[in-house]
Amino acid sequence: QVQLQESGPGLVKPSQTLSLTCTVSDAAITTNYDYWHWIRQSPGKVLEWMGAIGSSGSTSYSPSLKSRTSISRDLSKNQYTMQLNSVTPEDTAVYYCAREEKSSDYDISCFHYWGQGTQVTVSS
Repeated sequence: QVQLQESGPGLVKPSQTLSLTCTVSDAAITTNYDYWHWIRQSPGKVLEWMGAIGSSGSTSYSPSLKSRTSISRDLSKNQYTMQLNSVTPEDTAVYYCAREEKSSDYDISCFHYWGQGTQVTVSS
């Protein structure tokens, strides 16, 4: 079965860079028409889409986070990584990686596979 696992620090100091990695098992991140996302949720708030990287390596980002966010991948490890620069306490959240699969029969997408989420706290 496909599994996604987030990894990275649980505590980051303000102004530092947060780096989180998603390790994917039993699905290649180079699969055509798949997109690999980073999504976060602060306590009591809605899910916030951060950005994604496609099978070809192309990236897209939330306008509100574009200036601070970068996503890259390591094909040899089947991993993709998100860096969030200049973090503040407002970046405290549970961070998820998730797979978007586009249907070959219909113009729809599925987000069936998610990581379990990793708690990141920004505090001095």
